[in-house]
Amino acid sequence: MSEFWLISVPLDKASSQSLEKLKRAAAKAGLGSSFRFHIPELKVGTLDVLLGVADDLSRLDSYTEGVMRKTSQCMAEVMEQSNDKVIENALANGVSQVEIELKSRSTAYNDMKAKLYGLEQKKEGSLQTRTLTGIVKKEDLVLNSEYLTTLLVVVPRVNNSLWENTYESMSEFVVPRSSRKLLEEEDAGIFTVTLFKKAVSEFKANANKLKFTVREFNLEEAEKQRQEMSRLTVEKKEQYGTFVRWLKVNFSEVFVAWIHIKALRVFTESVLRYGLPVSFQTLLLQPEKKHAKRLREELNSLFRDLDPTAAASKPDMGVDIPGVNAGQQEYYSYICYSINISLLDSS
Repeated sequence: MSEFWLISVPLDKASSQSLEKLKRAAAKAGLGSSFRFHIPELKVGTLDVLLGVADDLSRLDSYTEGVMRKTSQCMAEVMEQSNDKVIENALANGVSQVEIELKSRSTAYNDMKAKLYGLEQKKEGSLQTRTLTGIVKKEDLVLNSEYLTTLLVVVPRVNNSLWENTYESMSEFVVPRSSRKLLEEEDAGIFTVTLFKKAVSEFKANANKLKFTVREFNLEEAEKQRQEMSRLTVEKKEQYGTFVRWLKVNFSEVFVAWIHIKALRVFTESVLRYGLPVSFQTLLLQPEKKHAKRLREELNSLFRDLDPTAAASKPDMGVDIPGVNAGQQEYYSYICYSINISLLDSS
């Protein structure tokens, strides 16, 4: 299961015994795995300060998780892989910087990718509309002539014979036997024809009558497009490697920051809930997906006495205690924060 529960209970004899019972029951029935999660004793301020920190940490928790999910999603999109293959102010500033740079890098990479995609799309479709870059070469055309030019004509495949028999008669200024087939596909082909420049309009009009399409083509523009595509292909390859390395490094940093924030939230709420001196113990649980409900019931049963009001509250309703339990969807007699690492889920 891709969800963990970080729980905290008082460090007293009864809770310690209950925690051991929980470990044994979870192991015996296969409800999940448990791991020791050490949180060092931190400096404790006044009650007002603790309440303020609890609220700030709640917001920072949500913000950091959001940045982490964006980073994870971006990594998945860039690498085209699935999820399977893929203290407070200091933490806040670091995560914020990652988000700013993520936006910048992601925008630059996606803009370049979109330009390349646009050029590649121009190579798709029928011969009537798609770019002829890569099909027509310099040697296929009459260039730098004062009088002659070469036209490119799309001829339906079923009319190949008609083209061969009629193109010379579409104008008296067509060079005889100048037509050459450059490409033939399932439905049509591209043919060249050489003629005098002054006869271009006449030839186009007559070709149109016979359902032949004369394509506009500029060799210089086609060469620029080819060079641009080549440049973008190389740039994408270079940016891909750099961007993926950046994503992996910064995802790790944000994830570590997120877990630190969870630990800080547990410490802060433990002090608010269990009082001073600081005395609590934490455990990281990984429920088995099929037995998550049973494990939750076991927890609720063992630690019911910590706060009887929690057992009486509905499971889908939070108890509104200012500064305490902020940002949790449910309230329990013990402290519990979920850590969901299904980062690419649509939810």
